[in-house]
Amino acid sequence: MSFWTRRKAIDTITAGIDGAHQLKKTLSWPHLVALGVGAIVGTGIYTLTGIGAGLAGPGVILSFLIAGAVCACAALCYAELSTLMPAAGSAYTYSYAAMGEPVAWFVGWSLILEYTLVCAAVSVGWSAHAHDLFKAAGFSELLLNGPHVTLPGGGHGLVNLPAVIISMAVAGLLAIGTRESATVNMILVAVKIVALIIFVALCLPVFDPAHFTPFMPNGFQAHLPAGAGPDAAKVGVMAAASLIFFAFYGFDAVSTAAEETKNPKRDLTIGIVGSMAACTAIYMIVAAASIGASRAEVFSKSEAPLVFILETLKHGKMAQLVALAAVVALPTVILAFMYGQSRIFFVMARDGLLPRALSKVNAKTGTPVLMTLLTGVLSAVLSGFLSLKDIAELANAGTLAAFIAVGASVIVLRLREPDRPRVFSTPIWPVVAPAGILGCLYLFYSLPEKTQRYFLYAHLIGAVIYTAYGMRKSVLAQAEKAPG
Repeated sequence: MSFWTRRKAIDTITAGIDGAHQLKKTLSWPHLVALGVGAIVGTGIYTLTGIGAGLAGPGVILSFLIAGAVCACAALCYAELSTLMPAAGSAYTYSYAAMGEPVAWFVGWSLILEYTLVCAAVSVGWSAHAHDLFKAAGFSELLLNGPHVTLPGGGHGLVNLPAVIISMAVAGLLAIGTRESATVNMILVAVKIVALIIFVALCLPVFDPAHFTPFMPNGFQAHLPAGAGPDAAKVGVMAAASLIFFAFYGFDAVSTAAEETKNPKRDLTIGIVGSMAACTAIYMIVAAASIGASRAEVFSKSEAPLVFILETLKHGKMAQLVALAAVVALPTVILAFMYGQSRIFFVMARDGLLPRALSKVNAKTGTPVLMTLLTGVLSAVLSGFLSLKDIAELANAGTLAAFIAVGASVIVLRLREPDRPRVFSTPIWPVVAPAGILGCLYLFYSLPEKTQRYFLYAHLIGAVIYTAYGMRKSVLAQAEKAPG
């Protein structure tokens, strides 16, 4: 058998996994909904709303709608596949069964890129809200900003130390145990939602429809400056959508918990679809309230736009409360994605595409401690030295690749195995799955050319690793070599 044709059988996808490589089943649907909401509602609404408004103006609301529609198509496909294959690994596992090992490697590598960068991006967003707290504690500006930040007195920052600290703190919590971290997550998600409700309530009395004119000052898609080279900045509704797409995904992290879910056929559907629906409503309301209370070109310059808006409205104490809520609750996003990243790494190692020793589960906690801590270190390094915008855009590229693979997997399996029982079926799948793929391709096209190049470079590195190791060492490759 050629490595191009190696595929996992759906019916045996978790067969042959011994206790040392088996995750504990400790989660139910409330944990999954909280995991999804915790992942989705975070840096995107607390921080990227401002950056998106700077690109699209009030049209950022349309950007949220477009990104949300693409994610909705992907969410429906995820719900079908996660209940069809209730195993850890998310899009990587689905691609392995539908399209084979090389595609699965590409998708798994994209997920590693996505989840690690999301953890880093949210750590940077958290640091922006915690900046004043660390400064009051005596930390120098050199240690509160990365090298990309120009300091008020001249020179540049050295390292974003708060981002490094929160990355490692969340990794430590996850290493303790899945259920323990999920319970903490549920509490922090509640804090985060209450803070957003307070923000909207304070913005509504000063809501000004005039702030929505002109609605799309930069059009649907454009370059600045006009006629410049391939690295010219893209602006407009689609440029903002390709960035704040980051704000919507997170429901895919729920699918990585499939193997640790007590009743995956019921709970995964509720977790994925429920969290996506709830968060779409939250985002549209908060974005509209933000623009109604302050002009987009004003709050777009702030790294903490919701806090900035409340301060301009003379709600100083409430601004501090929302900032504190962000400091307390944004780690739920890091937790959800670091959880997902460690599980993707874990399953790829269990399949032999990465060193199998990395898939060992701690006997006491039931978690892959080594992979969790390694994820924390990678996130800490990236968040300590890179900007939020660059990290978020590159994370989006990896996510879009995974979403495309999920849509393709639904199409392939529907055509190849149309009669296989499905607990949840993607509605109008011949429309929804292709629409999700095409939407993701357009969002990828809308990303900066620099980001697209970095994505290509990352996958060239991944291809070298697969050729040098995974292609020969995978479990399916070893099975081919076995006698008989």
